[in-house]
Amino acid sequence: MTEIRVLQPGDEAALEAFLLPRIETSMFLLGNMRAAGLVDGGEFLQGTYVAVFDGDKIVGVAAHYWNDNLIVQAPVHIEALCAAAIEASGRRVGGLLGPAGQVQAAIDALAVAKDALDVAEDTIQLDETEYLYSLALADLLVPEGLRTGRLVGRRLQPRDQDQVTEWLVAFALESLGAEDSPQLWERTRANVERKVEQGTTWILEDGGRPVSTSGFNTTTAEAVQIGGVFTPPELRSRGYGRAVVAASLLDARAEGVASSILFTGVDNLPAQKSYEALGYRHIGDYRLLLVRAPEGG
Repeated sequence: MTEIRVLQPGDEAALEAFLLPRIETSMFLLGNMRAAGLVDGGEFLQGTYVAVFDGDKIVGVAAHYWNDNLIVQAPVHIEALCAAAIEASGRRVGGLLGPAGQVQAAIDALAVAKDALDVAEDTIQLDETEYLYSLALADLLVPEGLRTGRLVGRRLQPRDQDQVTEWLVAFALESLGAEDSPQLWERTRANVERKVEQGTTWILEDGGRPVSTSGFNTTTAEAVQIGGVFTPPELRSRGYGRAVVAASLLDARAEGVASSILFTGVDNLPAQKSYEALGYRHIGDYRLLLVRAPEGG
């Protein structure tokens, strides 16, 4: 017998038992649940989690988060899970993320209900299937510049906030299809301030000059997921992006983290080459679909 229901405090162990064997495509779900729990008050990282149970075991889950993103890990019953999560949260769908095949199945199901997900061409901010990579941190290949000390990676500090805000706005415009606006700058600045407090973003220096940034968009005790890697265009092709990622991974490894996950565009050959040079291997595909907020929304 199967049952679909909204998860409540007390369901954490069952959710972890389902997600951990699928951690490479479950980092957002696992990290957010551990950080914010299963209560949804609309606060940062909170979401409404709906799962399908086979007896006492979870076999699929969809979570609809504070930022309108619907994230799936649902090998079965994806249509019912997505519909139940949207109904329970009361939110619009501003994005769909998860294993590529599952995201397509969710799009096919939700596009029928136009109020749930509008996938008309002019509403799409980003729709990209990306290569998913994994790395055991014991196998990290450290770039020569870091090994010799010519390049220095360090965690973000308050004095870096203006520079990294500018860089991450540029990253959002270039890589996420965002539109330049005062709201984008405000959100990015607030995000950078959180990153300083959390210690989840790094900056690379060459001769004391900041040249690149990278961070973790999700962390768990088992793994870190790379996000927001940015080097200004005029400083690219010098190995800076590779080095700043490696600097962050060295710190994570020293703190006992065993592995790292990331995803990057299938056409982004320079990024793929850089990550593979660090030891990452391609293990699958992950899809990100972001929908622009309606005017006035």
